[in-house]
Amino acid sequence: MERVHGSLNWRLSAHPLTLCTFLGFRLAALLTYLFGLLFTSVLIFIITILLLSADFYYVKNIAGRRLVGLRWWNETDPSSGESTWVFESADESRQINATDSRFFWLSLYVQPVLWVGLALVAIVRLEFIWLSLVIVAMILGITNGVAFSRADKFGNASSLAGSALNTGFGNNIAGGFLSRMFFRS
Repeated sequence: MERVHGSLNWRLSAHPLTLCTFLGFRLAALLTYLFGLLFTSVLIFIITILLLSADFYYVKNIAGRRLVGLRWWNETDPSSGESTWVFESADESRQINATDSRFFWLSLYVQPVLWVGLALVAIVRLEFIWLSLVIVAMILGITNGVAFSRADKFGNASSLAGSALNTGFGNNIAGGFLSRMFFRS
């Protein structure tokens, strides 16, 4: 995939509706959670869970494919029960908009970090119900981050078990983040 230079201006996006929806779900989940810290309510908890679920689905199935040409899914062999992660990348001739790419990768890596900060706040405030919500948010965000990093690195029909578990998730996540932030345009 050929990449071109761009900036963090959503108006330069090749897919502005997809980008705005992608960022909208992420911001809505964070803002709803923060609103819930002020006004504790079961409804806020449920709305936040629904927004996190919608964000996970949208990133995995729509935004990843349209913004950076990547997707991933999990297949289970019915006979053995073995689970395999499958990664797919767009055709090498597809040009990826740099603005879309930067927004996607920055948001993909920053959101779990923000949720870790909110987990610390929940622990300090001894609000363990809200901590459970933050843990769900971190799991969903980290899963998408790891899966899309693997898809970017391995492309078509790679297995998570064969590639990522042998090298360590921490190194892969940190290495992918640093290379995207400092070495890619």
